[in-house]
Amino acid sequence: MASRFPEWIRRPWASGQDFGFTKDVVEGLELHTVCQSARCPNMSECWQRRTATLMILGNTCTRSCRYCSVPAGKPEPPDPSEPEHVADAIARMNLKHAVITSVTRDDLSDGGAGHIAATVLAVRQKCPATTLELLVPDFQGDLTAVDTVMAVQPEVFSHNIETVERLYPSVRGRRCTYETALGVLRHAANSRGQTIIKSAFMVGHGETPEEVGQTLQHLLDAGCEAVCIGQYLRPTPKQREVAEYVTPEQFKDYESLAYELGFAFAVAGPFVRSSYRSDELMKTEFARGRVQAV
Repeated sequence: MASRFPEWIRRPWASGQDFGFTKDVVEGLELHTVCQSARCPNMSECWQRRTATLMILGNTCTRSCRYCSVPAGKPEPPDPSEPEHVADAIARMNLKHAVITSVTRDDLSDGGAGHIAATVLAVRQKCPATTLELLVPDFQGDLTAVDTVMAVQPEVFSHNIETVERLYPSVRGRRCTYETALGVLRHAANSRGQTIIKSAFMVGHGETPEEVGQTLQHLLDAGCEAVCIGQYLRPTPKQREVAEYVTPEQFKDYESLAYELGFAFAVAGPFVRSSYRSDELMKTEFARGRVQAV
């Protein structure tokens, strides 16, 4: 197992006025962020840019994936005021593009899809010019829930494949399957309209370059148009260890491979995460040709 950080795994911790502004907005509206709950290494950079990935449906996940530090357990009922609070946060941060994700809520009959859709509608009403990326769970393969989310026409629909097929049971656990994740993406792609379909996964779990290539092809075949590849970093000692720190050169090769295979947008690097600088996707010629409000 890899134990020491290589020289390219370094992130400064920042503070300052803009960081404090983001912190005040999030805490003042009693919202959660994946930046905090998942211990994202990019939090200081993003918060200094006055942006954050808002995490709805609470801060307790009904699953306990072995790479993730989001608290797991029995969640509280969804907060009916949360959609409005999310809209307020996006308005206060003056975001042209926002990413909204959620914990997995297997305890809810629709997996939380209705709450996600309500949040989008609240944001649309308050911030009609803001483009939205929704990073959603697998809804246990419930395609009706996928339809509920797609019906509000997010600019980007994202569901993370997370890892290669061979490692799925050890990384994600027995309650999640590789095929279910692909099925969610495939179903969304079949009804996409103008929505961009996106996925992401982490390397450093012990996968091979050949398996990364196979995963990229599977995502492409499922209808994905955009993909992000980043380095798994162990958030706390409770999560699985890092098997390998992938070099920046290998990340460049993965990004080039994604484009060679046919992805319209691809980014790979040690600190890349599914929502990291997600607004860059919206600035591409590809996205401008697909989305009217950019």
